[in-house]
Amino acid sequence: MRFELFIAARYLRAKRRQAVVGVITAISVAGVAVGVASLIIALAITNGMRHDLQDRLLSSTAHVELMRVQDDGIRNWRELTARLARLPHVTAASPGLYEPVLISRGARSGGALIKGIIPSQELTVSDLVKPTLGSAAPLDPDPADNRQTALTSNGQTVPAANGAVPPILIGYDLADTLDAKVGSTVMVISPQGELTPYGLVPKYQRFQVAGIFHSGFYQYDNGYAFIRLADAQRLFGEPDIISVISFKVDDLYHADRIGKEIEQAAGPGFLTTNWMEQNREIFRALALEQVVTFIVIGLIVCVAALNILIALTMMVMEKTRDIAVLMSFGVRPEQIRRIFLFQGLLISVVGTILGLILGYVVAWAGHHYRFIQLDAQVYSLDYLPFAPRWLDGVIVAAVSLGVSLLATLYPSSSAAKVLPAEALRYE
Repeated sequence: MRFELFIAARYLRAKRRQAVVGVITAISVAGVAVGVASLIIALAITNGMRHDLQDRLLSSTAHVELMRVQDDGIRNWRELTARLARLPHVTAASPGLYEPVLISRGARSGGALIKGIIPSQELTVSDLVKPTLGSAAPLDPDPADNRQTALTSNGQTVPAANGAVPPILIGYDLADTLDAKVGSTVMVISPQGELTPYGLVPKYQRFQVAGIFHSGFYQYDNGYAFIRLADAQRLFGEPDIISVISFKVDDLYHADRIGKEIEQAAGPGFLTTNWMEQNREIFRALALEQVVTFIVIGLIVCVAALNILIALTMMVMEKTRDIAVLMSFGVRPEQIRRIFLFQGLLISVVGTILGLILGYVVAWAGHHYRFIQLDAQVYSLDYLPFAPRWLDGVIVAAVSLGVSLLATLYPSSSAAKVLPAEALRYE
C-alpha cells in the first residue's frame, strides 16, 4: 500500500482525542451517502417517468399519422394505405376516422374522441384496442353489413332486422364516469347534425360496450373510444372516407424523417405528424426537470463536501504534532498534502459506495413493488415508476468524488505548510 494512503487510513481508524472530529467524519460519510442515494433515486424517478410515458404513448398511439391538409377526408384510402404500407421503414398501417362526440348513459355523460377502426389493422399500430375487460372481437367488420344500423334524416336510429346494437370500446376512466360495464348500452351523440325544418338536429346512436381498455394513461382512458369504421362513417354521415392513416415505423427516433418520406409518397395535399411532435412539450419538461433535480439534490453532496472540509481541517489541527514529527523524519510537504487528500478521498469513496448501494436498492424496490401510487388524473400515471441507469451511477459517483476532492484542497495545503520547529516548540 502506498505510504500516504496507509497513513491516511490509519488516521481515519485511530481513536480521537476530540470526539467531535470523529462525529463530523461520520456525518460526512453519511452526508455523501444520502446525497448520492438521493440523486440516484431522483434520476431513476425522472427516467422512469420519461420511459413510462414514452412507452405508454407509443403503445397507445401511432408513430406517424397522415392526414389531409384541407381536412376534407381521404377518399382512396384502401389503395393509399396498401401502397404506403409497403414503403421502407413502415411496419404497419391502419385507417381511421376521428370525430369528437358526447357519450352518455342515463344522467351521466362525458366527452370523448371516437375513432372508427378496422380492428385487425388497428392492433398493429395501437394496444388500446386490447381491452382488459370484454373483447374487441365484436368490432370485426360484418361482411354482409346487415347488422349495421342506419340513421334517418331526423336523427333517430333504426336498427337492422335482427335488432343488433353496434359495439364500442371505451376507456376505463370513461366507463367509471358513465358507470358503464361490459354489456351496458350507451348513447353516442355526434355534433355532425342534420339540418331539418326544426333546425340542426344532432345524430345519435346507441352502442353496446363490448370491452373496456385500461392503458394507465388518463388522457386515453378518459377520452378515447373505438367503434367499427363503417359505424363511424354512418354515424358521422361521411361517405366511404377516413380522416387519418396511422403508421408504425421501425425507427422511433427517426419518425420525423420517415414521416416526410410518407408525406412525399402520398402526394400533394397531405401532411404528417409524429409522436415526437405531438408530445414535444412533455419530454422537454421532463428533460428540464431532470437537470433541475440533479442540481437541487446535488446540493446535498456539496453540503457533505463542506463537512469533509471541516472534518479534515479539525484533523489537521489535531494532528499538527504528528505532521511535524513526520516532516522531521524526512516526509516531504507534498506527501503530507497527499495524506489528507487521500483521507478526504476515502471518506468520499465510502460514502459514495454506500449511497450507490442504497440508491439502487431503493430504486429496484420501487420498480419491482410499485409501492408509490399516484393520481392518474393529475400525473397521467397510476404509480411512480423507477428506471435506474448505470450511466447515472457513473455520473453521480464522478460528481461526488470530484466535489469531495475539491473540499480537501484547503486542509491538505494547510497541513503541508506546518513548520516542524514551531509545532514541536512547546512539546
